[in-house]
Amino acid sequence: MSYGGQSPTDFSTMRGRDYPTIRQFTVFMENRVGQLLDVVRRFEGSRVRIVALNITDSSECCLVRMLLSHPEQGREVLERAGLAMIESDLIGVELTDDPQPLLRVCTALLQAEVNLVQTYPLLVRPHGQPVVALMVDNTDLATETLVSKGFRLVTEEDLITDD
Repeated sequence: MSYGGQSPTDFSTMRGRDYPTIRQFTVFMENRVGQLLDVVRRFEGSRVRIVALNITDSSECCLVRMLLSHPEQGREVLERAGLAMIESDLIGVELTDDPQPLLRVCTALLQAEVNLVQTYPLLVRPHGQPVVALMVDNTDLATETLVSKGFRLVTEEDLITDD
């Protein structure tokens, strides 16, 4: 259920908002060998798949940011593990076949005076196209701008991988 370029969909009941977003889980961990493996193994045997991953580390701790195929179940797994985490809303943007698709995305956001806070690629291609996850300072305006410029936005439903 992508957003943009299709018939309008009512997103007002999706987590209390009228725009599509994807949830990012940021897990706080000690910067030690094997910590990431321990987190990844927690999803073993479940239908939850990590569809995007970003790691920022320092000498003592690290932040593991991830997007999950089934965020509700993923949150439960992380909570049961007792991991310190926060949830954030990101926008998933499908990149076009243009020679410089990120240039188009950045230009559109700059024209709307929307700042990018984080960005990283997804490991999956929901509709066969590359997708980038964006955290912005104004999700409403960014969503409206990107859709008006013809970009297709990816929703959590697009990330479900039941293979």
